[in-house]
Amino acid sequence: MWFRNLRLYRLPANWDMAAAHLDQLLAAHPLARCGGYDMNSIGWVYPRVEGAFVHVVHRQWLLALGVEQKLLPGSVVRQVAQERAAHIEAEQGRKVGRKELRDLRELVTEELLPRAFTRRRTTWGWIDPINGWLAVDAGSDARADEFIEALVPLLEGEALRPLQTQMSPGSAMTGWLAEGSGPAGFDIDDDLELKSVSGEAKVRYVRHALAGKDIQDHIGEGKTATRLGLTWNDKVSFVLTDKLQIKRLGFLDILREQAEREAQDADEQFDVDFVLMAGELAQLLRDLVASLGGELKPV
Repeated sequence: MWFRNLRLYRLPANWDMAAAHLDQLLAAHPLARCGGYDMNSIGWVYPRVEGAFVHVVHRQWLLALGVEQKLLPGSVVRQVAQERAAHIEAEQGRKVGRKELRDLRELVTEELLPRAFTRRRTTWGWIDPINGWLAVDAGSDARADEFIEALVPLLEGEALRPLQTQMSPGSAMTGWLAEGSGPAGFDIDDDLELKSVSGEAKVRYVRHALAGKDIQDHIGEGKTATRLGLTWNDKVSFVLTDKLQIKRLGFLDILREQAEREAQDADEQFDVDFVLMAGELAQLLRDLVASLGGELKPV
């Protein structure tokens, strides 16, 4: 159980919801299988094979949002509709118009949906009620929004807000590059993206030393960092973006080896991985927020 990405949200300062209560709320909205004519279905699933919808280990909570989607490519629908349109034109000696072709596509979709294959995916969420974090393991805004939109209506008026810091990540990352070193506890890696103020000019470095004169020249021209690879305390590597997103999380061997030593079987391995990950990420986020000037509190 190792997250790959983090979209970060703050729990309300007075968060006091019990895990058992949240479990009941999620249980009222479980994932149902797609009906014959449904394109998708969204609902909560057990983070483990069975048990609770809120998996709690050492006061850390794990949630799982399940999504089922029918696989019905538009190209297939268009092809079948075109074949039927050609058949109509040949039989009736007339051309099929735009509206009729659109109606044919809708009819074909209805006919093929019940026979379409279904794909299931899971989006994970971690709640740290001790430090007030909700983190969604999502590589895209759409996937994170999907999770939050499913969760927020169940929180009985409790509000979630994206993490905001006193210093913008873009300005901070550009400053670290200009100084040639990361903030305390962080080392700069070899992944970087710079953009001009207009956004028209973009430079990307991958597996490239970032101490060269060319980097300083780009910064001197007014470009700012939008992505920067970092390693925290020789334990966790990641890419920080100017939108305060964490991508490509990598938990280095020292952590994985520690988890493997502590686990006796697969179930225990899952829990050990989760607890170890949560503990390290809580410390990483504390240090990252501090390096960005502290948290920007809502007015």
